[in-house]
Amino acid sequence: MTSTSPPLSPTAAGGHILQVETGLQQLMGDRDLYLQILRRFLQRYPGSGCDARKALNDNEPGHAQRIIHTLKGAAGMIGAQQVYLLAAQLETLCAGPDHAWSAPLAQLEQALRALTAVIGEVLAGDPGQLLAGDARAVPVVPETRMLLQHLARLLDEGDGAAIDVLEQSATVLAASLGVEVFQEVTEAAHQFDFEAALATLQAAIRD
Repeated sequence: MTSTSPPLSPTAAGGHILQVETGLQQLMGDRDLYLQILRRFLQRYPGSGCDARKALNDNEPGHAQRIIHTLKGAAGMIGAQQVYLLAAQLETLCAGPDHAWSAPLAQLEQALRALTAVIGEVLAGDPGQLLAGDARAVPVVPETRMLLQHLARLLDEGDGAAIDVLEQSATVLAASLGVEVFQEVTEAAHQFDFEAALATLQAAIRD
């Protein structure tokens, strides 16, 4: 779909906090899809730092690592390099003592608050409100069905190439599956939970 709205500006998006151009490149320049994913990020991830802190305080480092890993993947997808790097650093420290993860987690929470504010500004500056009705899946054409079958086979085999397919064909897959399902599959795959990713994908294909 071609958008008539003005292009998103990396400068307006907070520079190092949210690199819009990077996010758009990962989605083959699909501005509408990028905006949808930003909206979903704003709905799902602002509390990730607090959730990770609670898990760590409850002596559940594995759960904290999964939260941070998922956040890292989502941040990478939208071009939020600062949060991505801080999450990558923290992910390796979760199993350590409090003094190892306390300061990095505080940095991540601060960066996540800044990112949330910037995303809010980007979405507020979208005069067309392109996100309102574009989250639904579109009919699957034969070529897309073949791509979905290929992705399902890779997930079934536990092949890491599935992640490459999800990244390289993000626009097509998000359009056919719907943004929410696409992100659920992508997040599970990035956690190497290929079984969950496959189950979500197959349920969407059947529907």
